[in-house]
Amino acid sequence: MTHPSDTQPAALNPQAVADYLIQHPNFFNDFPGILAELNIPHPHGTHAISMSERQLISMRDKVRMLENKLAELIQFGEENDGISDKMQALALALMTTRTPQDILVALTLHLREGFAVPHHALRVWNLPADSVPGLSDPLSQGACNQINAMTQPVCGVLAVDEAINWFGEVSPHLRAFACIPLRVAPNNAPLGLLVLASEEEKRFYPGMGTLYIERLGQLISAALLRMED
Repeated sequence: MTHPSDTQPAALNPQAVADYLIQHPNFFNDFPGILAELNIPHPHGTHAISMSERQLISMRDKVRMLENKLAELIQFGEENDGISDKMQALALALMTTRTPQDILVALTLHLREGFAVPHHALRVWNLPADSVPGLSDPLSQGACNQINAMTQPVCGVLAVDEAINWFGEVSPHLRAFACIPLRVAPNNAPLGLLVLASEEEKRFYPGMGTLYIERLGQLISAALLRMED
């Protein structure tokens, strides 16, 4: 004799139901009445809605998400265009420089007014003996080693310890730095170091994009190379 429990279907697994519907795309064509009878909880409310209404809400949510993503991409594109314009203006200014002093003036102007970088310091070597005072001050061996070890800009904490002294009385208030090694092709020999600084802790941070910062270093390096002995 068959026990009643033997004839009861096993509890359906939700994933098994989902897999079955995916594997049988014609299911609702074979049973069209089910769609009309199904009521689904509203994703943003408490009342029930039909399957078609739920699909419409899902599509609207996806469209809204894509619109937000597109707006974000457009914003990034506009920001990058603005940065590119500022980099071009700096490049044109550096092309007209004739002395290290001219480079410092152009750099100060464009960093503060164009890029809103409040503080920067520059140290280079192999410049003429009558160069700008302080620009070619000798560095400790430890600082030289730290600069030589840098293959790309380092953002966040100050990567060259003694560089904090280059900022004078504002030094205690600085919280974020971008150390940009200046190098010269083809052997990539170190030429100097540019340090950007800010009182805002999140202005420069580890993991931030460094494409434009690297290009800034390349522009400064090219301009300084013309001033070498």
